[in-house]
Amino acid sequence: MMAHEVEGTAPVHGAHEVDYLRAGAGVRSWLLTTDHKRIGLMFYVLVVLMLLLGGAFALVLRTELLTPGPTVISAAIYNRMFTLHGVVMVWLFMIPSIPNIFGNFVLPIMIGAKDLAFPRLNLASLYVYAIGAVVTLAATIAGGADTGWTFYPPYSTTTPAGVLPVVIGIFILGVSSIMTAVNFIATTHTMRARGISWGRVPLFVWAIYSTSIIMLLATPVLGLTILLVGLDHVYHFGVFDPTLGGDPVLFQHLFWFYSHPAVYIMVLPALGVISEVVCTFAQRQPASYWAIALSSFGIALIGFAGWGHHMFVAGMSELDAGIFGAFSMFIAIFSAIKVFTWVATLHRGAIQFNTPMLYFFWFLFLFVFGGMTGVAVATQSLDVHWHDTYFVVAHFHFIMVGGTLTAFLAAAHYWFPKMFGRAYSEPMGLLTSFGVFLGFILTFLPQFLAGNAGMPRRYYSYPAQYQWLNVLSTGGAYLLAGALVLALLNLLIALRWGPRASANPWRSRSYEWMTPPIPPEHNFPVTPVIDRGPYDYHLTEEEAHARVSTAR
Repeated sequence: MMAHEVEGTAPVHGAHEVDYLRAGAGVRSWLLTTDHKRIGLMFYVLVVLMLLLGGAFALVLRTELLTPGPTVISAAIYNRMFTLHGVVMVWLFMIPSIPNIFGNFVLPIMIGAKDLAFPRLNLASLYVYAIGAVVTLAATIAGGADTGWTFYPPYSTTTPAGVLPVVIGIFILGVSSIMTAVNFIATTHTMRARGISWGRVPLFVWAIYSTSIIMLLATPVLGLTILLVGLDHVYHFGVFDPTLGGDPVLFQHLFWFYSHPAVYIMVLPALGVISEVVCTFAQRQPASYWAIALSSFGIALIGFAGWGHHMFVAGMSELDAGIFGAFSMFIAIFSAIKVFTWVATLHRGAIQFNTPMLYFFWFLFLFVFGGMTGVAVATQSLDVHWHDTYFVVAHFHFIMVGGTLTAFLAAAHYWFPKMFGRAYSEPMGLLTSFGVFLGFILTFLPQFLAGNAGMPRRYYSYPAQYQWLNVLSTGGAYLLAGALVLALLNLLIALRWGPRASANPWRSRSYEWMTPPIPPEHNFPVTPVIDRGPYDYHLTEEEAHARVSTAR
């Protein structure tokens, strides 16, 4: 049972309506639905499958690296495997995970809307994502690329591996992201209920809105760039191949112009989840609402100006390196604003140590640790030493995978009662949360040490002196995988046998908790008029509900 499963005493809106899970029966009602909640659930299934797949590839890689020489796979398969792992985790899990699942499910409810602005476009984005996933995976199974997820030329234009089918799959996934971004931006602008001004928009919505702007502006650049690599590989246009007069550094500029902001496509939604969790489980309004909201916007905009710090060793002037380094550190300032505001929110709060809150603490540690190493690699003198070593791998995984994964798990537990009307085992949630954190630290902390000692990334074999660090890292990967599987089983068991949850088990003031335990098909029987903010914890639950009326 949840520690805070409190039966809501305040009335819920739409309690007499059939919930969205039972609003239609049969496979057809799901496959053709335009209900944002059902579409979010279908994304949930696909994205979790991709997480399991990407995790399985990672375990194969870590098993291979247990010994300095060949262990379980050949060098050629190893190259394809780390490419596949990167492609699946970046484009099929981390980018769509929080926006497409939780953004789809809760964003319209959070602003008092009955659905997204373009429901059919939302359904189409699901099928485009599924097609992109099938094309990408089929291409990799049929031979696949061995270039790494960054597709750097000139190798990617000359390798005998099949590059074009993989980049076509990623291009299709980019189309799905753009469709989702358009929907979220239009919904946030046009469908907010009366009373929800910009100053009352939940912080998660601010994060999704900022992410959507990046998706809309940067994804086309990446899509066309990697498509050019694929065409260069097949037809030898010579755009990026220096032997044909092309410029491989041009690819890096175009690729990182997207992929550096893409870091924030993955992390910004996570920051939105964390903002919701910390306010709910501290039972306090944020120390500064506008500091969190506008820093999301600041990260989104400044993120476009930092791509050059990935290219310090590709040849650039000291002035350029200094400018790119300074822009990168600006992002750290915006991130620090969020961290300090979250911590200040905890001050004098009635803190509840539930599973989502535990994931908040793990997120905070990994985000700060990974962020500080990011400041270090944004400095040219340090970056030259660590470039292309395991230090960069560890930094990337701390900030990207650690940040995204812990926030994803926080969201999965936080919104589970609202999505399914059931409560999970809290002791098992806490136990698996500790397992995830310990497994993650054991996996990637040794990689910082290996990289700092000079071990290059993506190498099939390595000197024996690095083996003990790789053994630790592999052990951590298995612990992490085991904890994730148990966390998933805990939620799956709760779906069938978990006790019924109340409408608002966390006593949150955020608007999505005003609906019944499982929201009805159209969220609200009539469009609500909301006369309070989403973090008004100075109001009792009854007072908070009393300030929500129906539109006339």
